[in-house]
Amino acid sequence: MVEQIDFAKGDGLVPAIVQHWLTGEVLMLGYMDAEALAATRDTGLVSFHSRSKGRLWTKGESSGNVLRLKSLHVDCDADALLVLAAPAGPTCHRGTSSCFDGARLPLGFLAELDALVARRAAERPAGSYTTKLFEGGIRRIAQKIGEEGVETALAAVAQGDAELLGEAADLLFHLTVALRARGLGLADAAAVLADRHAQRSAG
Repeated sequence: MVEQIDFAKGDGLVPAIVQHWLTGEVLMLGYMDAEALAATRDTGLVSFHSRSKGRLWTKGESSGNVLRLKSLHVDCDADALLVLAAPAGPTCHRGTSSCFDGARLPLGFLAELDALVARRAAERPAGSYTTKLFEGGIRRIAQKIGEEGVETALAAVAQGDAELLGEAADLLFHLTVALRARGLGLADAAAVLADRHAQRSAG
């Protein structure tokens, strides 16, 4: 529980690791005191104690690149925080998504893809292949899944790794579009898998 955080160990400050709530990318490290933690919980915008400024600092207060709080987690020793957040723009002052170079996780891109497809579904930009799929309707999207599924299966038994990976990528993309056409996302499908795994592990 967040109420159990031990600020005394670090002279009133605890490290706060910020992670993208969907992709898992580590975005930044900051320090929170009791005031920053309270502000984060009250406003929903991730705030820190700025050691250089000597005051409460809300990420993005100047740039607009705020971090919207999703959840807070305390480590086992109650002297560090994990902050899951949704970034509104780049997190790093260099204009990059993360303050840590090379911190992106390969599977995390699936969440980025899902978010992009969701935007395409809402905005329908002209000239976009994804827009064309959405405007073709769910039957056309389903047909593409069938085609890509067959091509992936054939590649698995008769082609090389590069061909299999290419076809699998096409299948994942079109599956993502189909889910979004139904108002669903990859996270929903992943939740079903996680639930099945939990049930089987408990059995």
